Order: sequence, then structure tokens, then C-alpha cells
Amino acid sequence: MTTTANDFDVLDDPTLLRTAAYVDGAWITDGESGSFAVDNPATGRAIAEVPALSADQVAEALDAAERAQAGWRALSAKERSKVLRRWFDLTETHADDLAHIIVLEQGKPLAEARAEVAYAASFIEWFAEEAKRVRGEIFDSPKASGRVVVLQEPVGVCVAVTPWNFPAAMITRKAAPALAAGCTMVVKPASQTPLTALALAELAERAGVPAGVLSVVTGKAREVGPVLTGSPIVRKISFTGSTEVGRQLLQESALTVKNASMELGGNAPILVFDDADIPTAVDGVLAAKFRNSGESCIGANRVYVQNGIYDEFAKAVAERTASLVVGSGLEDGVQIGPLIDEAAVEKVAEHIADATGGGATVLAGGGVHDRGGRFFAPTVLAEVAPTMLITREETFGPVLPLVRFEDEADVVRWANDTEFGLAAYLFTKDAERTWRVAAALEAGMVGINTGLISNEIAPFGGIKQSGLGREGSVHGIEEYLEMKYLAWEGAGTTQPDA
Repeated sequence: MTTTANDFDVLDDPTLLRTAAYVDGAWITDGESGSFAVDNPATGRAIAEVPALSADQVAEALDAAERAQAGWRALSAKERSKVLRRWFDLTETHADDLAHIIVLEQGKPLAEARAEVAYAASFIEWFAEEAKRVRGEIFDSPKASGRVVVLQEPVGVCVAVTPWNFPAAMITRKAAPALAAGCTMVVKPASQTPLTALALAELAERAGVPAGVLSVVTGKAREVGPVLTGSPIVRKISFTGSTEVGRQLLQESALTVKNASMELGGNAPILVFDDADIPTAVDGVLAAKFRNSGESCIGANRVYVQNGIYDEFAKAVAERTASLVVGSGLEDGVQIGPLIDEAAVEKVAEHIADATGGGATVLAGGGVHDRGGRFFAPTVLAEVAPTMLITREETFGPVLPLVRFEDEADVVRWANDTEFGLAAYLFTKDAERTWRVAAALEAGMVGINTGLISNEIAPFGGIKQSGLGREGSVHGIEEYLEMKYLAWEGAGTTQPDA
């Protein structure tokens, strides 16, 4: 496969750039279903070509994972931990190259890409440590002569289907706990951003991850997906993406009763109360909204501001938004990069048109940026009604809609009036209100006086149609473990005959 050399001259280690799928320890350059182009969102120009594996080639990756499973599981937790630790060390060593690859294929600013690589590496480090902390349990049996023993064992062969918006972190948040638990994994990265996944596979190989334990398959979702969800070899599927696709994967996986983790769509509300510290709230809202150009499942999609501070808050957030620097991710000082594709631009424009058509006003931005292409001006809309399309659907772009409210009960009801329940945020100085509102919000995660909630220590995940299961934290490895109960007669406290 080919790349456009000049784009990747920024890499200190050019061998980190891989444009071949990685299956059973081998790099597969020829896709039986052809190939597909990877483009740079900042230019719209193709920068690489990657093989499109056939269904048969993907099945070979699953067979390899099944063959490798027994040997990987047989290693002690400490041995697996050492391999993961080497992967972490290599990821940190090559962080800058990984960040540049992310910028070139995904578009986010270099500073954000570097932060993502650090975030991605944190999961490898965390689960390298958690590998050694998997525990069982022992209970007294109802009969004194027995014991109840509970073991935690790896699920088996796993599949990860990952999105384009965080192409490094969404892989390590799944692969690291799977490998730590003793599972093998096949990763299907988004077609827009396969190069980051392949670079991580290169580093995993250098770290000593055995052949077949971690594979990365590239190809067309419609051809690859049914193989991954339909194979009886696969015992676990982990997906991050839209609720619509998640439903489809769950349906397909149900036929073989797979264990499933789903991190799906969001419609995150932010509630800013009259007693909030306005500068803190403005900082938090900007962080929650414009990170990754708004292309984040936990990004602020609706901002409810109480009437007493609405005008002051709107003025402050609009001024800050208008000052954000838009451009290519490799340019100095850029804070907002391009959107991933033309369809994303069209969706953002549609939401703005619906809102302004219904009476909302534009305080900043409002359309495609002067640079054209996939660059969209960071936008603030005022006097948005809670029934407008932009509050009902996930925008996934740099648009901040401000909704005025008076009553706490009303705003909590509006915040919960959605099928989604991934993240929510609130800003207030009132401790009683903090506990009361946080308890009432229907979300798996609530940020309080902050717009940044993601880290490796916290359990990431949602409720309602935002998903199933949790990633990260001490609970993340549990998603890749199953319980086995031993009813052990003769292991109890009954004394032997004298």
C-alpha cells in the first residue's frame, strides 16, 4: 500500500507508519476486497491507502486469536503485566509520532492529539497494573464440610470496533483490559483512521505481544462486521460509536449470545445555575463543547443557563468562542481543527438552520469558516428552545446552543428528556443542589464544576440508550472476565475423625 511521503516527513520513526493490516503477527498488504483511501480532513487529500480485507481474511484473524488464546491465558498475570508495561513505555516514547499520525488522519490540533496519546497510554499503564489484581472469592458453604469458591477467568476471544474521533484512546481502553485479563483481541478501527491503530499494533509487536493475541483488521464495515458479530469464536464484543450501529451489532451478536460492552451516542446537557462561578462555568463549557471540534460523545450538546446570569454568561462565552483559532492541526496555536468529513459539516449546518429558523440568534460563528472545506466556525446560539432539533439530536460539531431556564425542576426534566444518558454537567456553588441535581440527572457520568471528566481511574459509560458496561477504572477489567463457581465438598471446617 502507498502513502504520500511528504505528509509523514514529520515522523521521527517512519517505520511506525504502517499501511498494512496486522493479522497473527504478520503484516497483510493485499486485501482480497481491494483497498481504500485515508484522507487528511484538513485538505481532503488522500494520504494513504490501506487494504480492505475480505470476510475470509478477517476469519483468519479470529482463528489466530483462538489459537493464541490458550498460551496467552496460561501466562501468569505478572508476565502479561510486563508485556503491557513495555507497550506503555513504547507508546510514551513514540508519543509525538503517534500524535502526528492522529492529526494527519483525524484532523484534531496537535496539542489535543498529544493529550489523547497520553490518555491512551494511561489505560495501558493502568491495566498493566490491574492484571495482577484480578481476584476470586471464597465463602463458607451452607454445609460445614464445603466451600464456595469463585474464580475470575478470561472471557476468551474479543473484538473491538472503534470510532474515528479518538483513534488511539478508544483502542487502548478496550485492548489493554482484554489483554490484561488473559483474552485475545481483534480490533476493527474506523476506516477514516486506521493508521493510528496500526501504529499501536506495531508498538505492541515490539513490546512482545505474541502473534495472534492482538490483530488489527482493516476493511469495509458491511463486509467485516458480520464476520466479527456472527463468529462463534468471538465471546465478547466491545463497541464505541452511534446508538444506531450499536443496536445493529447487539442484534447480530445475540445469535451467538456474546458478552457485549457498548459505549454509544450522547446528548449531554450542561446546567449552569445562577450561583455558579461564571468564569469557571465558561471555562468548563468551552472545554466540554469545543474539545475535538465538538466531535465527542460526551461533548456538551445542550447548555441550560439560569435566567439570572444568562445574558452575562452568553456574552462571555460568545467572546471566548469567537477568539478560538481555527486551522490545520499542525499549525501553531490552532484550537479547532476540521470536521471529519462533508457529511459532518452538513449536519452541523442543518442544526443551525433549524435553530435560527425557529428564532434562535447567532452570537458567534454560524457557518463554514473562511478557510472553507471541512472547517466550521465555532458557533454560539442564543435563545434556543428546548424543543429544537439541536437539543434533540447529537450535533457532533462546534455549536454551543444556549437555552434559558428559571426553575430547577424544569431544567432537570428537560435534561432527562432524551433517550441518551451518557454524560451530564452542572455548575453551582450550592452543595445541597449539587447532590440533589446530580442524583436526579439520568446519566452514567456527571461533571460538577468541570467540563473534563475522562481519565483512566473513573468508570466511563452510560445508561439508557447510551450503552452497556463500563470502561476504565478498577471495573474495566471486569468486562473481560467471567465468574466460575466451584462447589467444593470436603474443603470445609468439618473436623476429621480422631
